[in-house]
Amino acid sequence: MKGGGFSFQLLKGVEDEGRLGKASTPHGVFSTPTFMPVGSQGSVKALSPVDLKEIGTEIILCNAYHLYLRPGTEIVKEMGGLHGFMGWDGPILTDSGGFQILSLCALREVDREGVQFRSHLDGSLHVITPEKSIQVQEALKADIMMVLDDCPPYPISFGEAKASMETTTQWARRAKKAKSRDDQALFGIVQGGMYQELRHQSAYELMEIEFDGYAIGGLSVGEEKELTFEIAKASISMLPADSPRYLMGMGTPEDILAGVRLGVDMFDCVLPTRCARTGILFTSFGRVAIKNTRYSNDKNPVDPQCGCYTCQNFSRAYLRHLFLSRELLSYRLNAIHNLFYYNALIRDIRQALSQDKMDQFVRAFFSQRGNDDGGVLEEKGGEILC
Repeated sequence: MKGGGFSFQLLKGVEDEGRLGKASTPHGVFSTPTFMPVGSQGSVKALSPVDLKEIGTEIILCNAYHLYLRPGTEIVKEMGGLHGFMGWDGPILTDSGGFQILSLCALREVDREGVQFRSHLDGSLHVITPEKSIQVQEALKADIMMVLDDCPPYPISFGEAKASMETTTQWARRAKKAKSRDDQALFGIVQGGMYQELRHQSAYELMEIEFDGYAIGGLSVGEEKELTFEIAKASISMLPADSPRYLMGMGTPEDILAGVRLGVDMFDCVLPTRCARTGILFTSFGRVAIKNTRYSNDKNPVDPQCGCYTCQNFSRAYLRHLFLSRELLSYRLNAIHNLFYYNALIRDIRQALSQDKMDQFVRAFFSQRGNDDGGVLEEKGGEILC
């Protein structure tokens, strides 16, 4: 579909297995569950829009914080918005930048009016309010916009988390009021730290405001994984079934499987492209660290079961050579493979859900992962370091 506004249709939902859906935007349709590659600055690193289309990407994520600072909102607007600026004609979601302000800005002050911060690029002083965030995202012409939220650090006291959640709710009301375009969707963001009571309150208040979709934010900021999904489950349990649910910034393959079974529809993460640049490749049998000496004379593709351009044309030995030589082609070929893997995983999950075979799929997924040599993916401050 081209033209029109945003709509979401829940096609199937089975408790403890997952949901199938379809979202329509002015720039096309995407199916859910879906994974959104991260193109924070208007580019999914090392890949062109043609690459993204060829590997099956349906929607991408860009970041209003980064684009506001560089090249600047007005420049992007003059170029026809993000779609015209970056040459991508599919759906785009823009994150307002609450997490980036938390993680990148050494100096920031949050009050009920908004957030004042110094740019991580040049130290210049900026103030972002909920209204200005909407103004920026409307100028970018994203298909889906996110409200400005206060993303608290971890750990945090109940009182601090409550104050942060109340700020996020107040900002969400102001963002909804500031929205002026009917062709752009707006998602609210559930906050509340690691306290289920606050998560329930946040979700309830956001539903009273009424958004086109709902995101779960403020997770994977240093807490244990078990707690992450405990809080995610508590948040999701309060959200309406007929709206899309978005788990922000989490995206290991294992995270996606767990999130789908909780009822999540949308995922994003820097992981596939960041790991591509550090030589970590995702396969049907686990992670491959392509720099390992064992691949120096290996004529096989990274994953014999993979149909991506990289696996169809290049050996592990060649990919290892490119990586160790720091050739730029290494980043592109590795990124193509990793995102192809993610898109294939999502398609396989959809098929399993459609056939009521999610339990069998999950068992088969983990039973194949016996030759993982990619090491442990460490998480620090919400960012995954490969």
